[in-house]
This record gives sequence, structure tokens and C-alpha cells, in this order.
Amino acid sequence: MSSPRILVVDDEADLRELLEITLLKMGLDVDSAETLTQARAFLAQRDYALVLTDMRLPDGLGIELVHEITAAARPIPIAVITAFGSADNAVTALKAGAFDYLSKPVRVEQLRQVVHSALRIDKAEAPVASGTVPLLRLAGESVAMRDVRAQIVRLARSMAPVAITGESGSGKELAARDIHSQSARAGKPFVAVNCGAIPEALMEAEFFGYRKGAFTGAVEDRDGFFQAASGGTLLLDEVADLPLAMQVKLLRAIQERRVRKVGATAEEPVDVRLISATHQDLAAWVEQGKFRQDLYYRLNVIELRLPPLRERLDDVGMLSDVILMRLAGTDALTLLSADALAALRACAFPGNVRELENILERALAFASDGVIEVADLALRQPLPAALPAQAPEPAVVAAASVPPDTALPESLPDHLDEVERQIIRSALARTRFNRTQAAELLGISFRQLRYRMQRLDIHEPE
Repeated sequence: MSSPRILVVDDEADLRELLEITLLKMGLDVDSAETLTQARAFLAQRDYALVLTDMRLPDGLGIELVHEITAAARPIPIAVITAFGSADNAVTALKAGAFDYLSKPVRVEQLRQVVHSALRIDKAEAPVASGTVPLLRLAGESVAMRDVRAQIVRLARSMAPVAITGESGSGKELAARDIHSQSARAGKPFVAVNCGAIPEALMEAEFFGYRKGAFTGAVEDRDGFFQAASGGTLLLDEVADLPLAMQVKLLRAIQERRVRKVGATAEEPVDVRLISATHQDLAAWVEQGKFRQDLYYRLNVIELRLPPLRERLDDVGMLSDVILMRLAGTDALTLLSADALAALRACAFPGNVRELENILERALAFASDGVIEVADLALRQPLPAALPAQAPEPAVVAAASVPPDTALPESLPDHLDEVERQIIRSALARTRFNRTQAAELLGISFRQLRYRMQRLDIHEPE
């Protein structure tokens, strides 16, 4: 069986020789090119386990190779070599689709880490190539969630830092775990850290570890989060909560890929893939001076936005089934009634999937005969904006608003449905059946309007 082959593209003879010797000692085959033209000729002949290219070449930029390989959808990891201090070039390359980067002067241990990661990717891609559909934790068949899952599969191939944004309870940690499980690092640790739960005085020791005797209570050497996640993925959850002093230290660890334990004199290399998550608007925090701009650009190389539940209400049924099955365990499965499901689909869910889970867990305690009804959900319905915060006494309302001789409908629900049907039809007629504009006129979302149209049997005229 032949050894994996690496393509090295660099016009500096000394650096090219160093890379070749290191790779050959690792038992790999190597092809070398001095220019983009030579590199393209090699790539036309065979596939490679990894391409290492300098950013600046005599006949162009190495990032051109990144664009070409990405555009051709070839499964070849490509790492760029950037000049010392050229952080912007590294970020640009990662955003363009580069697998990883190396900074000059190239350190041998960092080169080995990049190569090992690339070889793990090469082995991990066999199941995907056979047509197996990846199994992800994030459930949902809405267009938004299908798009998120497709992004996750693409992101898993890269070493680029990912910033996951989304409201609280939307599933940011699940997305991070999916990225890890689909990557070549799946067999290595996944470490999730809530940055807002660590006292500021202990942050450096928790992240980087400490030596025995470094401070009172340090009775033995201890690794930090970076060492615990070695070879795997480190999730910085609620990264906006990091104090500025810790942001500086974290930036250095990301740039140098080395950390120094508290009480130690030497740094040690670390090999982790960083994923950050927050419900805050980090760009706004940068403008306010609460978050370092350089760290923001390091973490936010690729952004993955998770939609709130109110933007994918079509998934409420599937999510409810998954949650109820998990909560049931070995007991008999409890189901949602049609009315209860309709009530859930009409909610705004400010707490997103976490709030849905809380509602269903509470409803299980009140459900009878294996069915959850609307009353079991105990949904909190806010008062309409037009009503006063404190409603008048019922007796006063009855006397003032409903004359004794007013004709009452035979069925109040049918009467209210007819009133709602006429209002929606009026809005649709005014907008020539433009549902998006009609939803804006009515002050509801497009999804809510679509649901109401289906429930009230309103169709576009022939």
C-alpha cells in the first residue's frame, strides 16, 4: 500500500527542503513545486492527502489554489503558509476554504499536527463518500435546519474556528457537538466550557492548567481545558463573558497554538479546534469596547447562525416527538393531541427549544390517558397590546360592553374563526394575495399567517 502523498508549493528552497525532510521522516511521499503553474500541473495528475502552499509565489498567490480546489469540490485539504504576523492572511485563507494554516517560521511540531489532522480527514471521508447520510443531533426538516445541517457537514472538514450564534436555547452546543462528531477529530475529546461560570481569578489556571505550588492549594500539576481537549475540539460557550484580561491570553494561545501553565516557565504546544458560541451580538460588543477586535476576527472566521424556533415552527411537531420519546424512557409514550400541537405552533418561544422541552416536561405531569391536551401545556398567553395591563372586573365588562339584548352566536369558536377568516381575506385582497405583505399588515409572521390560512381553509383564488 502506497504512503499518503503531500504536495509542497513554495519558492523558498530552504523552507521547501525543511518541509520535504520532515514529511519524508514521517513516512510520507512528497511532490514539490516552486510556482502555481507547477502546482496546477501536479494537481491535474493526482489527488493529494494535503497541499501545503506559501501565500506569495512568483506567479500569483497561494490562495488562488484554495479557491480552485474549493470550487472544484475536490476533497483535498489545503493549508497555507503565512508570513510572521500576517494574521489577516490566515483568516482570509480560512474563510476561502483552507483547511488550516502555518505561520513562518514554521515549527516542526506544528507541521506534524497539521499533517496528522489532514490524514485523519482523509481516512474519515470514506463513509461519507459511500453515500451514507450523516446522523446529526440537530433535529428538524424545515428549510432553515436543512441548511444548517449542510453547513455543519462542510465545516467539519476544516480546522477553521467557527463562531456559532443564536438565541439562548436554540441548540448551539448541539451544533458544536455535531461539527466535532462529523470531523476527523471525532475520536478525540470534546470539551465544552461555559466562560461565564468560571471566576475571573481562576480563569487562567482553568484554561491553561498549573504547576504544583503555583499558588495556595495547587498541591499537584493539573492540565487545563486546552490540554484536556488535545487533538479534539474545545467549545467556548458564552465567549462574550470573557473578561478583557483573559481575552488577551486567549488570543495568544490561538495565534501561537501554545500555552503556558500557571507557574511554568516554558510553553507547550496544543492541538485543538476552537468553536465559540454566544447569544450576544459580538460585533456590537467590539464597537462598545467590551470585546477585543483582534480576538473577534480570530474566533469569527466562519459564522454559523442557528435560527430561533419561531422561524421554524414547522419543526415543532418533530421536536416534540423527539423530546417526548426521550422523556418517556422505558415508560409508555405520551403523545400530543392535535389541538395541543396547534397551540404549540402558535407560540413565539422566546426560550426556543429549551422552553419547548420545559413545557413538555411539565405537561407530562398533568397528562392523562397518554395524551397531552392544551390545558396540560399551561401556556402563558400574554395580553394583546391594545388591552390595558389590568383588565376591569368581569362584572363591569359585562355591564359596559355587552348589552342584554345582544344576539349570541351558537358557537363562539366558529364565530371567532369566521371573524379571523374575514380579516385575513381582507388583508390578502388589499395586498393582491401577497402573503408576506399581508402578514406585515396583520402584525404577524409569515409562518403564523400560513398556519392560520391552512387552519381556516383560505386558498388563493383561481
